[in-house]
Amino acid sequence: MDAMRPARLWRLMPSDLRQQAAAAFWKDDQASLEQAEAVGAIARQIKFRPQSVLSLSDEKRTRHLATLPQVSDLLAARLLVSYHLTHQRPMMGAFLDALGITHDNGLIADESPSCPTTEQLDTAVQALGAAYPKADVARYFWTLLWQDPETWGGLEGRAALSFD
Repeated sequence: MDAMRPARLWRLMPSDLRQQAAAAFWKDDQASLEQAEAVGAIARQIKFRPQSVLSLSDEKRTRHLATLPQVSDLLAARLLVSYHLTHQRPMMGAFLDALGITHDNGLIADESPSCPTTEQLDTAVQALGAAYPKADVARYFWTLLWQDPETWGGLEGRAALSFD
């Protein structure tokens, strides 16, 4: 199975989910660097000055961002993180519960969690796959791998990463 790059996964997302992700992204106070990149990309796409893009309504910036034909891996990864933090907390929490990892509404409480064992991952991946749509699970697992390959490297090569 080939590694999925964030920008490719972004392009494969259904447009309604890209809209949700873009809306969450503009509200993400941890994404200022990526927001500046997005403003520049939108400005180039619609031939506006960056200051003019900043003056657009959130709705218009969201629509433009969600329909950009190309975004960088850095920007796509942040869009996916914003999407999951806003729209996929129950799934994130269910996965961490299945792993026995302490969390606060899907956010890991420990600054440096220990790597789950293969057996723990087997159980948690199976539980999540049974409870949530395959594409949602695959998007989440890819996002985890990009964010922290050291902790989540045990997900690599699993069928749950596939969109087929």
